[in-house]
Amino acid sequence: MKTRLSVAAATLLALLASIVIFVQPAHAAVGLRISGGRLVEANGTPFIMRGVNHAHTWFTNETSSFANIKSLGANAVRVVLSNGVRWTRNDANDVRNVISLCKANRLICVLEVHDTTGYGEEGAAATLASAADYWISLASVLRGEENYVIINIGNEPFGNSGYQNWTSHTTSAVQRLRDAGFEHTIMVDAPNWGQDWTFTMRDNAQSVWNADPARNLVFSIHMYGVFDTAAEISDYLGRFRTAGLPIVVGEFGHNHSDGDPDEDAILSYTQQNGIGWLGWSWSGNGGGVEYLDLVNNFNVNSLTTWGQRLFNGTNGIRQTAREATIFSGTTPPPTTAPPTTAPPTTPPPTTPPPTTAPPTAPPPTTVPPTTPPPAGACSATYSVIGQWPGGFQGEVRVTAGGSALRGWRVTWTFSNGQTVSQAWNATITSSGSSVTATNVSYNGNLGSGQSTTFGFIGSWNGTNSVPPVACTAL
Repeated sequence: MKTRLSVAAATLLALLASIVIFVQPAHAAVGLRISGGRLVEANGTPFIMRGVNHAHTWFTNETSSFANIKSLGANAVRVVLSNGVRWTRNDANDVRNVISLCKANRLICVLEVHDTTGYGEEGAAATLASAADYWISLASVLRGEENYVIINIGNEPFGNSGYQNWTSHTTSAVQRLRDAGFEHTIMVDAPNWGQDWTFTMRDNAQSVWNADPARNLVFSIHMYGVFDTAAEISDYLGRFRTAGLPIVVGEFGHNHSDGDPDEDAILSYTQQNGIGWLGWSWSGNGGGVEYLDLVNNFNVNSLTTWGQRLFNGTNGIRQTAREATIFSGTTPPPTTAPPTTAPPTTPPPTTPPPTTAPPTAPPPTTVPPTTPPPAGACSATYSVIGQWPGGFQGEVRVTAGGSALRGWRVTWTFSNGQTVSQAWNATITSSGSSVTATNVSYNGNLGSGQSTTFGFIGSWNGTNSVPPVACTAL
């Protein structure tokens, strides 16, 4: 009898288990996520960040910056926020507005708490635990935005003291967010003012990754003076690639008080290996590092030398950014009115220096040249980079032939009533459906085989076919 009851009980338990397994739904992909060591969208399309940082918390009235950043070709923006420990707290309404501005301008939004900067060495810094508290308090704002928002728990969460606690503090913060129900991709910054010269993040990344039940983390390294050679850059990023762990360059500059980072090597290696990056920073730097501003005084028409390099240079935003597919076929809503809070009179400086030292996104629609360009000539290809009802972003790549160019002119004729409303990196004029684009002062000289790009915003209705283009050497 005991044996029969045991068998019956076991049979019943097995049946119940099978029912539970049968009715339990499979866990569907929610928003941005990590797959195969890469950041991908919910539909599986790889997303490679090509954007900038914006110091929103100190300049909350500069809301036009989101549209301006987008107009220069970026596909993402990392937004500086405060949880109220060191600076004025960005409340739920403000964060909701920031997310709205990102979505309106078709930018993936990376939100970060800056108050944690340099904890352990900077006495006023906040803990990662307090940053986690902040994100949890914003749960109602953040839930449902997994396709658009990445949560960067805390900026540079340790200085050059106490960084040995980075692994445990980071793991705890990640697990608290997961326990609170967050399914977003979470970004975690390195210690040592973000530059990880002790290799604490590099050597413990796997254990932090394993501790995330969602396996939806991306690691972020900040590259300033510690990364002043191509060998250091490729070695650090390459170790993450070899380990199959996702990595982005969350901040970097062309110069810094702790040394001269090799920005060309950063841009080259990340492009070759499908690694995302976010340059520091749009505008408003103080404390002696004003040279890190990408534009002067938040003026989109006044690029600095660093801004020209990052947006328009080789492997820069213009050449490499691809808009997230989540925005395809959607109409951007109107920009929300900016909040009334005034910025501080003196913005805080950027991060202090340390004391010591793939699959790619689908290609745009392109019409290739029919024949190779002869010596002294040029060729051009026209691409639709992004499109939404009534509007689109176009890009044209100009390539020199067998001899150097001193200038170029590209022409095409729209066949479906399209018009150009805004352009960059070229002077564009239109006469009816005919369009003429000529080089500007800094991109007319091209060596043999070299290329440059220019872009524009246009309108369309009904059909947006790709026109053939012609290039003439000047």
